[in-house]
This record gives sequence, C-alpha cells and structure tokens, in this order.
Amino acid sequence: MSVSKPSLPGLIPEIPQRRGHLQEDLAASMPAPLQFSLVIPTYNERHNLEALIERLSQLLDCFLGHDYELIVVDDDSPDRTWELAQHLADTYPQVRALRRQGERGLSTAVIYGWQRARGQILGVIDADLQHPPEILEQLWQQIERGADLALASRHVDGGGVSDWSLRRRILSRGAQLLGLILLPGVVGRVSDPMSGFFMVRRSAICERFLNPVGYKILIEVLGRGDISWIGEVGYVFQEREQGESKVTWKQYWEYLQHLWKLRLDLLPVQRFLRFGVVGLSGVFVDLAVFYFLREQWQLGLTRSAMLSAEVAILNNFYWNDIWTFSDLSRRQRGWRKRVKRLLKFNIVCLAGLILNVLIVNLLFNLLGVNEYLAKLLAIALVTLWNFSINLKLSWRVTDVSDP
Repeated sequence: MSVSKPSLPGLIPEIPQRRGHLQEDLAASMPAPLQFSLVIPTYNERHNLEALIERLSQLLDCFLGHDYELIVVDDDSPDRTWELAQHLADTYPQVRALRRQGERGLSTAVIYGWQRARGQILGVIDADLQHPPEILEQLWQQIERGADLALASRHVDGGGVSDWSLRRRILSRGAQLLGLILLPGVVGRVSDPMSGFFMVRRSAICERFLNPVGYKILIEVLGRGDISWIGEVGYVFQEREQGESKVTWKQYWEYLQHLWKLRLDLLPVQRFLRFGVVGLSGVFVDLAVFYFLREQWQLGLTRSAMLSAEVAILNNFYWNDIWTFSDLSRRQRGWRKRVKRLLKFNIVCLAGLILNVLIVNLLFNLLGVNEYLAKLLAIALVTLWNFSINLKLSWRVTDVSDP
C-alpha cells in the first residue's frame, strides 16, 4: 500500500499508448497501461467497501477482463478503511490501496488517484453504494461510441433519486442553479453537473492543471478539460445503507467557492472589468433618473422605478456596445442588429433581476446567510451571470454584416 504525504493537486500525466500485446514501446521498468482506472475515494467506508469491490470486480471482469484497476484513495480513515483496502488487494489483484495522510477532500482524492492511475479511461464512483456499479457498463458503451466524457445522471430518462426530502431536492436544484448562473457554459453542458459518477478520457484532461475546491470534481473536469462529446446515462441515486452521510453545510459553501474560483480563472478579465464599470455607471443613472421622475415630475413610485431602470439599461447597453463588446458589435453592423442586441440585453437584465430575488431568498431562507451578505452575494453572482449570458447571447457573432 502506498502512503502519501500532503500533496497539491495538479497535472494528470500522459501515459504511453499501447502498441500490440508485447507493448515493446514501454520501458521494462514501467507498468503497462490499462484500459480503465476507477478511483474510489473513501473516508470511514469500511462497512461498504468489501461489497462494492466484489460487485465492481464481477462486473468489470465480464467486459474488460483484467484490463482495469480499482484505486481506493483513503484519507486516513479512523475506521481504518485503508487497511481493509490493503487486505482486499490480496483477494482482488486489480485493487490498489492509497492512503493519504495530512489532507482530506473528495475532489483532491480523485485527482490524487488519477495522477497515479495507468488507465486510458479514468473514472470515479462513490464508495457508499449510492452509485449502482451496474451503470458502469452503460457508461463504457458511451466511451466506446466516442464520448470524451460519460456521465451517470439523475436527470435524464431512467434517472432519479430514491427517497429525498423536498428540502434536499430544493438544495440540490438550488446548487445547480447557482452553477448555471456563475458558469452557464460549463454547468449548462450536462443535465446533472452535481454528479460524482462518470468516466473521462485521459487525453481530455492530461496536462491540464486541476485544482478543485470541495467535492464536485465533475465541474472542474468540464471547465478545464478538452471535452467535446458528452454521453449521459440515467441512474437512480440510492440511499446509503450503512455509515453516515458526509453532506454538510460546509460542502455547500466549498461548492460555491469552487464555482467562484473556476469562474474567475475562466473569465476574460479585461472585458469583465469594462462590463463592471458600465454597470456601476448604470447605478448612478438609475438613481439620478429616479430622483428626477419622483421629485420633478411627481410620478408614482412604481412607474419611476420602472422607467429609471429602463434608462439605466439603455445607458448600459450603449456603453457596452461601443466599449465592452466593441470588437464584436463591429462585426454585426446595421440598426436591425443593434435593436436585436438591445432586446436581448433587456431580456437578460430582466432575468438577472428575477435571479437576484431568487438567490437572496435561497441564501437567506434556506442556507441561513445574513440578509445583507446574501444581497451582496446575489449582486456578485448576477453580475457574472449577466456578463456571461450577454457575451454568449446578446453579442454572439453568428454572421458578419456588410458595412
């Protein structure tokens, strides 16, 4: 069994491709590559691990022979899960036991296992039997058809959850909504971005620096990997039979941190700063027009608020069109296209206002966040959402107009 000192996540190394049964291209001292490496991150999973390994081995032997490995990465569990994994390796030759000391975290455990894996296809599955192992064969079929990533999803045909409370369902969907707001181009690519049960081609993530926060490794793979074709397979998320659930409020907070970190890493900074400056100018325009309508024209509160907001939107659109997204708007000349961009911009801003209210309620009423902090977080999230959606929708270049 391998015992590690604390290490930072990072690059998934390449491995040599096969060339025939003798693998003559490999150095004699280098272990031969395998078709598949499945990482099983564990912490206090002694009661579930043996049953899982038995089911996985029987299943994978059927369609992969012995051309795979099961890598148990244990975070120095107090119940000595790592010790059981070592004993299981004596019975199941495909099992490798890795014990991490001095660090914890599902996502980093997965990366730690992938860095030491020999498979051309890399995968992850929970150790608590909430992910049915039998789905692996369907995921493998998606990979064989050419998918770069094969995902087990609760939100497609054949998928679902076995016995979740309404509150847990709302929290899960709320977390997905936050992901769509912050990373629409990443989270929006799959039906179940919260899934921790998938396979990915090593070539799609090798030499990519993966540095997630928390426990949702799939978002990191989607955000930083070279993923073109995604295949999804429905599965029913099972309730834990033994052991205790590890889902805590801390993990939701880490998930939000992960989204924010990945969004900033993938953000076109200069363009976003311009968007922020324009948005700030819109605040002053909104307040000034609102004051004028209320004090000078004596309009009602609602009409004043609506009109001042629309003037601010027009202000923001004008400056974004000639400054923030000027390189894109120059490729879409003509008043018709400008009006089309303006209408889209209005719709996005209206949706942002609705999202702002939803996020404040989610953070304050469900997660117990201070109301002023909730409002501040909502503004930050909606600003990022507005920027991302406008970049992809309002100023999207689909054709080039004549001057």
